[in-house]
Amino acid sequence: MTSEAPPFWWEKPGWRALALSPLSTLYGLAAARRMASAKRVHADLPVLCIGNFTVGGTGKTPVAIAMANSARRMKLKPGFLSRGHGGSFSQAHIVDAHHDSARHVGDEPLLLAEHAPVAVTANRVAGAKLLQERGCDFLIMDDGFQSARIHIDYALLVVDARYGIGNGHIIPGGPLRAPLVDQLRFADAVLKMGEGFAADQTVRKASRAGKPIFEAAVRPRDGEHLAGRRFLAFAGIGHPEKFFTTVAKAGGIVAAKRSFPDHHFYSRDDLDELAAAARADGLELVTTTKDAARLRHGAAPEAFLEMLAVLEIETVFEVGQVPERIIGATLEAWRRRRLG
Repeated sequence: MTSEAPPFWWEKPGWRALALSPLSTLYGLAAARRMASAKRVHADLPVLCIGNFTVGGTGKTPVAIAMANSARRMKLKPGFLSRGHGGSFSQAHIVDAHHDSARHVGDEPLLLAEHAPVAVTANRVAGAKLLQERGCDFLIMDDGFQSARIHIDYALLVVDARYGIGNGHIIPGGPLRAPLVDQLRFADAVLKMGEGFAADQTVRKASRAGKPIFEAAVRPRDGEHLAGRRFLAFAGIGHPEKFFTTVAKAGGIVAAKRSFPDHHFYSRDDLDELAAAARADGLELVTTTKDAARLRHGAAPEAFLEMLAVLEIETVFEVGQVPERIIGATLEAWRRRRLG
């Protein structure tokens, strides 16, 4: 769905959103009913869900990685549950970061697998069992908040400060996955990600609903290697402009840009065009870690990968110990669940 998100979703509500309102209403009713009445299977392990209110990139994956790193420091053994966008496995599968293809498991699971074991499957319970067999004792679910297939001990919903919830309409008239009030009902906390004011109204509503509000941002990791270099920057993510801005913040000069749909699988023609355009203007190529994962585990020739710079990012929380607090709250909810 994110790869097909139309631009009007992120603009002020117009005639398109209005025309699609009847369909949005039906979609919202079905989504709300599913979240309220679905039988959520209880996993044997604590489950922390990193979700979002909308389709499109909000920075969930860097947050999930930050949580896994904190969990390890707390002497836990985290594992990731992922749907695996674009993946083709019908059974629960543990990602092999060295041999699996992005076309088989998705790009985000390959990224996550560099930090902890990842089970890709639409059946979250089967994935949880597989991770438990691998020795994991703490589960981080990347997305899946609205699917209501597994009991979530703690749901942290990420909202992008720059884009918020877009035009505020539900799919297909807007990016919301379900009515905001119904999503807040099942959320435990909201994380405002980045700089901007587009999420402020959502944050106020969450605060009035008694939900804790946290703030964080992404920053380049070892971005000094980009400083002063002139780039053709390209990205196939939910909001490519966020990546271009981050390259500039790291000191790189974004002389040209190319945007592709989210989770885009690059063809040889795409790569040849990017390389030729960069050479013609005396530029270097830079992309995201997610795009790089697709390229490394796809059809990109070695020569292309050798000329490619990758900007790695990390999540930084405004207040220290936030991941530890969230993990602690997840563990406490899980203990109560076991006793109850």
